[in-house]
Amino acid sequence: MQGILRFLEYSGFMNVTPGHVLMILIGILFIYLAVRHEYEPLLLVPIGFGILIGNTPFLENAGLQLGIYEQGSVMNYLYQGVLKGIFPPLIFLGIGAMTDFSTLLSNPKLILLGAAAQLGIFLTYLGAIALGFTNPESASIGIIGGADGPTAIFISSRLAPHLIGSIAIAAYSYMALVPVIQPPIMRLLTTPEERKIKMKPPRSVSKTEKVVFPIAGLLLTGFIAPGALPLLGMLFFGNLLKESMVTKRLADTARNAMIDIVTIILGLTVGASTQATTFLTPQSVLIFVLGALSFMISTAGGVLFAKLMNMFLKGDNKINPLIGAAGVSAVPDSARVAQIEGLKADPTNHLLMHAMAPNVAGVIGSAVAAGIMISYLM
Repeated sequence: MQGILRFLEYSGFMNVTPGHVLMILIGILFIYLAVRHEYEPLLLVPIGFGILIGNTPFLENAGLQLGIYEQGSVMNYLYQGVLKGIFPPLIFLGIGAMTDFSTLLSNPKLILLGAAAQLGIFLTYLGAIALGFTNPESASIGIIGGADGPTAIFISSRLAPHLIGSIAIAAYSYMALVPVIQPPIMRLLTTPEERKIKMKPPRSVSKTEKVVFPIAGLLLTGFIAPGALPLLGMLFFGNLLKESMVTKRLADTARNAMIDIVTIILGLTVGASTQATTFLTPQSVLIFVLGALSFMISTAGGVLFAKLMNMFLKGDNKINPLIGAAGVSAVPDSARVAQIEGLKADPTNHLLMHAMAPNVAGVIGSAVAAGIMISYLM
């Protein structure tokens, strides 16, 4: 009988709390959204399953070494890649090897849309300070508006490690919900005529330009925001591997096997970090709310700045304001949203290639914003 009682004491049934049940339901919801609606499945499936792993209840502080926050556990070792900021630069290396900057190089003024879409980061930073968060915490929360999970994790690991779980889950959630959150804002801030604007085809970009860009981009952004070097250095290095055409094997590894492995481990550990006994706090809920506001402001900032630019542009140089929403860093989902909304307004208006320019500019912009904040606040 004593053995049976001992077994029950260690079982999940004796240690479950309402918080565990709530988080398990959220994990199942993430998996449902990924499988049923295909919302960022490469992110939501690992994160959702990680939430299930992290919230399967067990007897804490019993030396079992199971939880992600227990020293010596397997999950804790894997989580060090998040806490130490190792995974985000590796993700950026893969992104760089997948990214084509041609549309940005063919129409450089569109980089301004990527910069304007970072508006939510800085406004939310100020709002978080007003709500009582510290400067480093506020900067980490504000970066959610960039819709860039790796950057959010990287800056949090430097400035607010105790908030990594909440910030990472919020950032990846809003990245996955781009097709739900952005369209209403885009339609609200544009007229039917603006949504029908056709942009002239991008010019052809030479191989020399493609090879020079990652080198020049690294030096320029590195001098502006040295704090972002781990991210931008790997982003531009990955892009050079791709565009040089002499390191195809390395580029293929970076954009396929390596980024997939890192994404799996990152998603599982971030999901597991939502352990109910540690994760469910009023602070976490507030972070989710602020993150949503940050993302919406960033989307609006990109759209409104495109409308402002049109006041100084004429003829076929005008910009379809829908692509301004692609200035957030959710690559390529926000660009696809711009394409879908453009086709709804005019079935012959294809915006995807144009939207990719502010989209990749947003990746650079959010990393630069993170680097500036790290340099200023550390």
